[in-house]
Amino acid sequence: MRIVTALALTAAAVATAPAQAQEKGDVLMRVRAIMVSPNERSGGVQPLFPGARVGVTDSYAPELDFTYMLTDHLGTELILGTTKHDVQGRAALAGIGRLAGTWVLPPTLTLQYHFADPHAKVRPYVGAGMNYTIFYSSKASGALDAAIGDTKVHLNDSFGYALQAGVDVHLTRRVFANLDVKYIDIDTTARLRTRGAVNRVRVNVDPLVFGIGLGLRL
Repeated sequence: MRIVTALALTAAAVATAPAQAQEKGDVLMRVRAIMVSPNERSGGVQPLFPGARVGVTDSYAPELDFTYMLTDHLGTELILGTTKHDVQGRAALAGIGRLAGTWVLPPTLTLQYHFADPHAKVRPYVGAGMNYTIFYSSKASGALDAAIGDTKVHLNDSFGYALQAGVDVHLTRRVFANLDVKYIDIDTTARLRTRGAVNRVRVNVDPLVFGIGLGLRL
């Protein structure tokens, strides 16, 4: 958020001029505040709790991305950001509440098509690409440990596709505002190891990622 504020002050300080950005060869940097909202679906926790389900909470974080314009209309974007999520018990595990916490790092590469003229003030875009999601620092909650004993949690990394749509609105020659939404395909299997026994649950996380921020033509 401090970076977003700094870019906002930069935009206010630079004299307004006709937009000249997003041409072939340009490098664009965006800093966004994002909300990651999972659309999770899970199977049962096998074999101990087949009737249970799990949910994944929303998360808020900063995000950084870089776009290289291959042509006046085609760009490739690398998206970087990490968020922390809680895994909640559902159905038979609803009484426990929070089961675990995990950090999620989903570096994502998309190929974008930017509409309108490269010098237009408003440039919408769409994109599609791939992501590799890394789950790290996963840890069982105290409530889960109390219910079934000391438990170690591991979530498998995920490889999937990503879809994107957004718009850039130029404020000056180099600074622009940005709105962006992404759908990221993330599927994982969580393993819960308790006293040598292992329970597994398959989870489709599949979040929508809503972002708002500022960009800079480097």
